[in-house]
Amino acid sequence: MKKIITLIMIGSIIMTSCEKQPDVAVVSTRYGDMIIEFYPEVAEKHVDSFLTHARNGYFNGTTFHRVIPDFVIQGGDPNSKTDDRSTHGMGGHAANFYGIGQEDDSNTWMLPAEFNSRPHLTGTISMARSQSPNSAGSQFFVCAGPTPQLDNQYTVFGQVVEGLDVIQKIVNSPRDRRDNPKDKVEMTVSVMPRNEALDN
Repeated sequence: MKKIITLIMIGSIIMTSCEKQPDVAVVSTRYGDMIIEFYPEVAEKHVDSFLTHARNGYFNGTTFHRVIPDFVIQGGDPNSKTDDRSTHGMGGHAANFYGIGQEDDSNTWMLPAEFNSRPHLTGTISMARSQSPNSAGSQFFVCAGPTPQLDNQYTVFGQVVEGLDVIQKIVNSPRDRRDNPKDKVEMTVSVMPRNEALDN
């Protein structure tokens, strides 16, 4: 009987270890790494677009081009790969066609709003947009502190679960009059199973 129970326990452990882990994103900067978990149950399209861009290397070499202490750090704009700071914060598009824009022109693709009840807390990942609710492209922001004024106004789609100290280092970088760090804070974004990221 003891052997049977032992075998059952071993089998259970093996099955648990073999279960597919959800993917997370690792955002690497000169200040360190941030690990992001996602909320596909409330923002399926936003999570899909972000992960698709990340897997395709779209974010690599982009910068956190807008940093405001006690508020947010914002990045994900391909324009930020250039030295023309006047264009930083003006570019980017969704990774796939989600019904907004011209289907045959990826530069016009935008995300439909997926506002949800998730609050904007320290480390929350949310999507930047213009005045139109359905205008999010590739730019995202990370909250440097609680920002309840943004709740239900922007789509929350993830949370930094490791690397909150990195947010504070970035947000306190010396910045120019556009709130753009004087020394570029570039990122690379990789995607991997949660257990691999958190075990490293």
